[in-house]
Amino acid sequence: MSNRQPRFINAGDGTRLRTQTWDAAPGSPQRGVCVLLSGQTEFFEKYQEVIGELCGRGFAVAALDWRGQGGSARLLPNPLKAHIHNFSEYDDDLKSFMEQIVKPLIAQTAPGKAPIALAHSMGGHILMRGLHDRPKDFAAAVFSAPMLRTQSRGYPGFLVRAIAFVQNARGAKDDWVWGMSKRDPRTMKFSDQLVTSDPARFARTQKLIVANPDLRLSGPTWGWLEAAFSSMAQTFAPGYAEAITTPILIVGAGKDRIVDTRGAREFIARVPHGEYVELADAEHEILMENDSIRARFWAAFDSFVARYTAA
Repeated sequence: MSNRQPRFINAGDGTRLRTQTWDAAPGSPQRGVCVLLSGQTEFFEKYQEVIGELCGRGFAVAALDWRGQGGSARLLPNPLKAHIHNFSEYDDDLKSFMEQIVKPLIAQTAPGKAPIALAHSMGGHILMRGLHDRPKDFAAAVFSAPMLRTQSRGYPGFLVRAIAFVQNARGAKDDWVWGMSKRDPRTMKFSDQLVTSDPARFARTQKLIVANPDLRLSGPTWGWLEAAFSSMAQTFAPGYAEAITTPILIVGAGKDRIVDTRGAREFIARVPHGEYVELADAEHEILMENDSIRARFWAAFDSFVARYTAA
């Protein structure tokens, strides 16, 4: 896996974004470009194993850190707060990334061949918005536990939505969502996390955070949460899923405690060229799960993308 150095670009509104690209493995079938889009609070170093697996499959890979997280510009004085004003800002990130990084990489490695995408959680939500607005950007896309509808951890969903709305209306959009101020990923224990059953991969991520504490985020603000609710309502509106013409595969996690897997099932049933696979024993971070779960994910991925990529 040939590893270039991170490169910074500016989004359309001037926000500084950190990106990186990797070459397909030497000797592998050259299958084009895969755009890798991570979830909320994540950073692309967390995906080194996944990137290696994609490169070994013959893909050049392009990844970015969304604004407000990883090595990209933070949006509030407290860098541990995950914040956004509107998900259209993430749309700007993706569009700028495609224009400045992905298109040149395609021209260099696979001229004329539309890329595929692999997106997790919030990255999947942002990608879904992109597929709706710019249907010709990707040949196909695979989603790992996409954030189409979130879990409310035992509280009625309408109540959480109402609280977020009120908090924003009273001017608390930059404040932590309750409980997030005490959460520090650097000191998180395996027994306290909700995203994987694999202690070794969890420990690997913790090691990265301890070594690079500036990459970490603790949790969302009320502003981020309200923006997320607004965007999820938009994408679930009648006609939205039906307008997505790109072939997509959603891989859901049967034990997901972060996003609502039922919402993914409902959404994909409305997509014209949509397919769905559920891994019953998987927690939210499917790509950071144990070997058995990951093997089943990659089998589904390979079967799906083989129809849309060729050496």
